[in-house]
Amino acid sequence: MPPSLTRKLIESHLVSGKAVAGEEIGLRPDQILLTDTNGIQSWLQFEAMGFPRVVPSRVVTYIDHQVFQVDSRNSDDHRYMQTASRKYGAVFSKPGNGICHQVHMETFSTPGQMLLGSDSHTPLCGAAGMLAIGAGGLDVAVAMGGGPYFLTMPAVVRVWLTGRLQPWVTAKDVILELLRRYSVRGGNGKIFEYAGPGIASLLAAQRMTIANMGAELTLTTSVFPSDEVTRSFLTRLGRGHDWRPMAADDDAEYDDQIELDLSAIAPLVALPGSPDRVVPVEEVAGTPIEQVTVGSCTNGSWHDMASVANVVRGRRVHPSLSFVLFPGSHRILETMAREGLLTDLLAAGVLVSEPSCGSCAGLGHVPAAGTKSLRAFNRNFPGRSGVKDDSIYLCSSLVAAASAVSGVITDPRTLGAEPPVTLPERFATSEAGFVTPDGVGDVMRGPNIKPVPLGEPVPATLEAPVLLKLGDKISTDDISPAGAAALMFRSNVPAIAEFCFKYVDAEFVARARAAGRSIIVGGELYGQGSSREVAAIAPMFLGVRAVIVKSFARIHRANLVNWGVVPLTFDDPAAYDTIERDDRLRVDDLRAALTSSARVRVVNTRTGAAFTASCVLTSREREILLGGGLLALTRSSAGSARSQPAPSAGHPRTEPGSRHSRP
Repeated sequence: MPPSLTRKLIESHLVSGKAVAGEEIGLRPDQILLTDTNGIQSWLQFEAMGFPRVVPSRVVTYIDHQVFQVDSRNSDDHRYMQTASRKYGAVFSKPGNGICHQVHMETFSTPGQMLLGSDSHTPLCGAAGMLAIGAGGLDVAVAMGGGPYFLTMPAVVRVWLTGRLQPWVTAKDVILELLRRYSVRGGNGKIFEYAGPGIASLLAAQRMTIANMGAELTLTTSVFPSDEVTRSFLTRLGRGHDWRPMAADDDAEYDDQIELDLSAIAPLVALPGSPDRVVPVEEVAGTPIEQVTVGSCTNGSWHDMASVANVVRGRRVHPSLSFVLFPGSHRILETMAREGLLTDLLAAGVLVSEPSCGSCAGLGHVPAAGTKSLRAFNRNFPGRSGVKDDSIYLCSSLVAAASAVSGVITDPRTLGAEPPVTLPERFATSEAGFVTPDGVGDVMRGPNIKPVPLGEPVPATLEAPVLLKLGDKISTDDISPAGAAALMFRSNVPAIAEFCFKYVDAEFVARARAAGRSIIVGGELYGQGSSREVAAIAPMFLGVRAVIVKSFARIHRANLVNWGVVPLTFDDPAAYDTIERDDRLRVDDLRAALTSSARVRVVNTRTGAAFTASCVLTSREREILLGGGLLALTRSSAGSARSQPAPSAGHPRTEPGSRHSRP
């Protein structure tokens, strides 16, 4: 069977299993990407497992979310990550050097290689012909030590592109159109591989936007070919030597195919609440707004910055609003200064912020309560901006710029002819923001950095109250909120656990402590959005032992298993309607059931009614879950390593300070 590009990438990194849709596979990444939000736990877990040095050839730690050092806690975390990187062999990217995905694409992307990242938007590097996948922090920590990354082999869907984008239409509109068609559930268990005659018209930056925001479709990743567009991109960065062609074979076979005519797409806007509430821009044109922002890992490219400059040049930002720009990297900001873009932007009244994730994760430029914010970002889950009951619209950089000038949401096509964007012959080549490791020095920990907690082995029988009954599309932002107040405790699980479900139920933490053990019930796509591992660790720390839902998002389900929380799905979704908050559910013989089968019987002690739920596990996942999670199992096994059989791949048994042999 002629292979797709995706299959070529997977086969070249496969170390366990067969690349058959639905089966578990293990992949060996070439590169690792760590952020200061989720990656700090990866470093703490890496140390807890006793690895002496990172194994993949390229590991990079980025400080891109919490760049503000309003007190010592962020600075302490930055120092810890820098000294850990130095000692264990990772490159360190300083605060202000840029957003991890943008910087990694510019500096380290290599067609044909595999990148594993502790952030859900890692698939951006799929724009360079890479296999780029986001994962939970503990999975990343294991891969840093040389272990494989395990996942269920996705179905591979070819997205056949024809036509070319019309004036004022952008790559952001392409991904919004896909979200409009297929919703945030549409990519679950799938990889989108882009192909067709329309693909040659998409610049690397446009491919980056589409691949990045495929995470909102719940895709495992997105893959673009490495072609002449890729070579031009790398050459402008002074990295032409890293280019190699990567493409599917002629007549390659796929699990499914969808078609998209680029010329038929129009400017779109996602309404507040979810990235898939997409409407044509004319439906919301005229809506007053108080804030406009452009940036994030989705729209922080040179192309985005230049597009904004083209629109505002000679104009002024409307006096009723603020317009904030987040360049994706220091390299882009330096190039903007060299090419004169900063002068035009500042003259128009645009606030150019430091290259960082910034307000995308509620870190700075939080909108005023009750106001509307228009953002060329990737997510607008309720409360993500940093204020409860926010009203966040998502759009392209062109819609954002046109609206910033007019003061209301505006269709950019009303501005006349679209000015062309000219790419610089060479981007800035400064690497002043990187620190290379030398393997010496001590790892320095501040007082806010606490030990990683361990999960508990699954009990023989579980009886516990339902602390929360939630609806569909509960995001990791709902479970463990973003924002400066919470994320400064990303290295302190007891402290960040205090924010668990803060905007959903302010009394959740107190009720969880009073209950001891507890259960959460939810609807479809529980745990969508960020790969934020603390959304599994914090509930576990507070006593949540099982989550019963209609369906899970991929990364969050894996995180629950890794931390010893039983992820159950209703066999009959109608059983969800029979449960109320504070009901006590009893699962007899839970441990035995998980050991011998995938199905458990759950009794509601209030009604006496019973229903069944499933927890389909691979043998590897079963051992991890029953042992209380990957770290607990590893720690338990380390004490008796000499008397135990050899470890199975994915959960190496190590003693502190010993070198882990690659499975």
